[in-house]
Parts: sequence; C-alpha cells; structure tokens
Amino acid sequence: MSCPSPAPIYTLRGASAPLNTLHFSCNGRDTPLLFSGSAKGAIHIWNLNTRRAHKIVEGHAGSSIIWVSSLQEVNSLISQGRDMQICLWDLSEGRTEVMDSVWTGSVGFCQSSLLKSSPGHCLLAFAGEQTEEVKVIELPNKTPVCSLVPDAKLGMVMCIKLWQPDSGPGPLLLAGYEDGSLLLWDVTQRSKLCQVKAHPEPVMCLAFDPKHLRGISGSSEKKLSSWILDRQNNLQLGDSVMLVNPGVSQLCIRGDGKLLASAGWDHRVRMFGWKKLRPLAVLQYHTDVVQTVVFSDHQDPRQRLLAAGSKDQRISLWSIYSEGADTG
Repeated sequence: MSCPSPAPIYTLRGASAPLNTLHFSCNGRDTPLLFSGSAKGAIHIWNLNTRRAHKIVEGHAGSSIIWVSSLQEVNSLISQGRDMQICLWDLSEGRTEVMDSVWTGSVGFCQSSLLKSSPGHCLLAFAGEQTEEVKVIELPNKTPVCSLVPDAKLGMVMCIKLWQPDSGPGPLLLAGYEDGSLLLWDVTQRSKLCQVKAHPEPVMCLAFDPKHLRGISGSSEKKLSSWILDRQNNLQLGDSVMLVNPGVSQLCIRGDGKLLASAGWDHRVRMFGWKKLRPLAVLQYHTDVVQTVVFSDHQDPRQRLLAAGSKDQRISLWSIYSEGADTG
C-alpha cells in the first residue's frame, strides 16, 4: 500500500508558463543547478542553494522548449524547441550564447537523447523530418552517424533512448512509436534488432535501466508496461503496473536503480520500487498535468532530490533519501 503523501520540501515559482522539461546538474558543482524549459521558450537556470532563478535564457524564438540537458563540459547546455532547432549553449563566465545549432525538421514532441561516447564527444539522437525517422549525429562536429526508419508504418516516433551496452561493439537505441510499438535499433549497423507491441495507444514515454536490461513505458492507458531485453537482444514484455488514473507524461529511474517515478496526467507523481514495481508513495501537490519528473545527480545520497514540473507553472522538489530502505 502506498504511504500518505508527504509535502514538497520547497517549490520554485516564476516560470510563468507550463513546464515541459527539467534537468539537474549538481554533481561536481559548488552550486547545484536545475534547468527548466517552458512552453513560452524560456530556460530558467535555478540555483538550488538560493532557490531562485539566477539566469533566464531564450534561444528558440519563443517556441516551446521540450528538452534540456548538459554536455560533458560544466558550463554547457543543450536545448530542444518546437522551432525544430537544437541549440548548444556556452554558459561559461556569465555568458548565455548559442555556440551552434542543429535543425531537426521535426514538428513533434519527441525529446532528444544524449550519450557520451568518448572524452569531448557524444552522440545525439533526435526525431527527424520524416514521421518515423530517428537521426543520430556526433557532437561537437555534427557528423551524421545514421538515419533509422522502420520498414512498416508505425506512425510518429514519440520517445527515444540511446544507451551503450556493457558487451557489444556500439550503442543501441530504443524508440517508442505512435502505434504502441517499441523498437530496438543497432546504431552502428543501422539495423532493427527487434520489435514488440507494448501498448494499444502511442508510447508517450519510456525509461531504461541498462545495468539490469529492464525498461518501462507509459501511454494514455491506466497502466505501465515493463519489459526486459534478453541476451539475444529481444524485447520481452513483463508485468504491467495498473494505475488509478490514465495517462503518463514521463518516467524516470533513479541512478542507483532503486526507485521509479511517474509524471501523471492526474496531477500526481507516483513512486515505485524499481525492483518489484511496488507502489511506495503518491506525491500530491500540483493542480494540473505533471509533465516531467527527474532525479538529482547529487553525489551524496542524503542530498538527492526529485523534481516535478507541471502545466500549473510550478516546480516541486521532494526529498527522496532512501539509503538502506526497503524500496522493493
């Protein structure tokens, strides 16, 4: 049974627009930061010590920001907007400059995926101009790596995740599509490895645990679908998690593989133990759809936070310290 809902330890206000995406940058910093992207095209950089936005940057001509992340360099930022642009930012020495940009050609809501490939280099995957296309390039030189298009008509690509297996020559990519299918792609070979129908509705979000080769996905249904990747790189459907209300915007697995968080259309954040998918808590604070959830990357487990962003224009932060606890 889920525990009674705790209260957020604090909230961040001032975005003045629905929040679409959040990204922590705490590890290795004197000042822990939280980046947020809003529907009005603003990226707020929140100082978590002062609990205030110490910088606001705009580089997508007012178009909605659907994804933010950070590159290997401490003072860098990457953002994706509905203007079909991905922008690379230089934030060093107080600057807020767009160093470079990538035109995606995609009008959808699919968030990009970033994978560090070698020192100073990373792979960037994003939805392409064709409805079902995923493009992969290498940064910082924007070198094309591949274009992945399924043979069958699966509808728009909805969500993607790049990852590097422990064994094997190169990176793999998971993609969820409008018809409810999940596909696993070999990026190096530019080939589809397997396909499974995970949902009857579009796959709205997915999260993957590369250490245990397990993943989970959500849609507009009242359930989450879990799945595993076997040694032959086949996706096998696992247990489903039934929800009280339909609709999930985003899923996030904590870095230590203990907790799973879901962002619900019912204004709630739900916490599960990742091992057995046991419900742990329902976090109730927001008054509109929760669109994004993310765990912080604090090195000290006692400082770990969960952040949730909502259409109600607020960000809630929750203490989720559970070292040694039975998360199940």
